[in-house]
Amino acid sequence: MTVHRELMRGAGPVAVLQLVERREMYGYELIGELDQLTAGVLAMGQSTLYPMLYHLEAKGWIRGKWRRSESGRRRKYYAITARGQQVLEGQREEWRDLFDAMRGLGLLHATPERGA
Repeated sequence: MTVHRELMRGAGPVAVLQLVERREMYGYELIGELDQLTAGVLAMGQSTLYPMLYHLEAKGWIRGKWRRSESGRRRKYYAITARGQQVLEGQREEWRDLFDAMRGLGLLHATPERGA
């Protein structure tokens, strides 16, 4: 399943912030995690992810730092900033409110496996 472009514009940055809150990650690593952890629903390619990373960095929500990986390859690792953490907390609340509203409309149903 793919997510409509407009939904991805809202979900993509929040998903990236959530991942880099857990630990620093480089771009290709983020692509893999988004694909794996969301069963492909929030999968995105480099042409979508990298402009998003540049945008989040320009807003001061993440910071990138060049360093060598274990393989010796130079990669830019991204981490959440204090401002990004504040934004993520606000976004979490907005997403909860949105899901609660959709659940109220009967669009989403609680399932034991998802814990919602």
